[in-house]
Amino acid sequence: MAEKEHAREARPKPGHGGASVNIYTMKGEKSRTVDLPEVFSSPLRQDLIRRDVLAIRAGRRQPYGPNERAGMRHSVEWWGKGRGASRVTRLKGQSRGAQAPCTVGGRPANPPRPERVWEKKINHKERLGARASALGACVRADLVARRGHRFKEGLTLPVVLEDDFEKVDATRDVIEVLQKVGVYDDIARAWRGKHVRAGVGKIRGRRFRSPRSVLIVVSRKDGVEKGARNLAGVDIVTPRQLNTELLAPGGDPGRLSVFTESAIEELRRWRS
Repeated sequence: MAEKEHAREARPKPGHGGASVNIYTMKGEKSRTVDLPEVFSSPLRQDLIRRDVLAIRAGRRQPYGPNERAGMRHSVEWWGKGRGASRVTRLKGQSRGAQAPCTVGGRPANPPRPERVWEKKINHKERLGARASALGACVRADLVARRGHRFKEGLTLPVVLEDDFEKVDATRDVIEVLQKVGVYDDIARAWRGKHVRAGVGKIRGRRFRSPRSVLIVVSRKDGVEKGARNLAGVDIVTPRQLNTELLAPGGDPGRLSVFTESAIEELRRWRS
């Protein structure tokens, strides 16, 4: 019971990202203020966020398993009882065991099944509620800092930039804008945190792991996607592509986010 009460925290207070935020220019200066859409005032629901992230990850899992005839492609026979030998199927004309799970080259004992369904069900309203809750967590500076993100003190969250930012297509220009705004230190943190994955996954196309850094939300991917796609830990999406995993990687809410003014306007049609 106490866990549920902890999951349903109160709505954000004005001191933790209230009804309005600053709009920053390309030079990092405050231009004016704008009222945030209603969805950013959604209460924090850690339980829903975790469930939705788990469902998204489960939906990406690829079923796998051995061939149904693996280890069974032998011509075998059983010697029968009374010969002082184990009752294992053996290759015809030989004493070498085959086909049984306990033999070399035999079938797998309990193999993974390709027909297994990995998806996890979550109700549509719960998924929408989890996404709204993750958006509301992006306003709270305490949750963003708890995730390890680094940003300039006094910055209003989420960071809202002018629409000119969407046209920046050079990486050096994107870095310059983010430095002036005060969020580039988080990208540098992600770059320094890149490391070789522990375990066998390093030989399966997943050699490196990198922390998540800034989430950039734009109305159109005209130029900034080309300019920011190589930055460490950065994701560039439109409002239609937003989901709970992007807003709360690993199920931990409070990702450092940068919105353009047009992207904020698109979110006004969303309900908390």
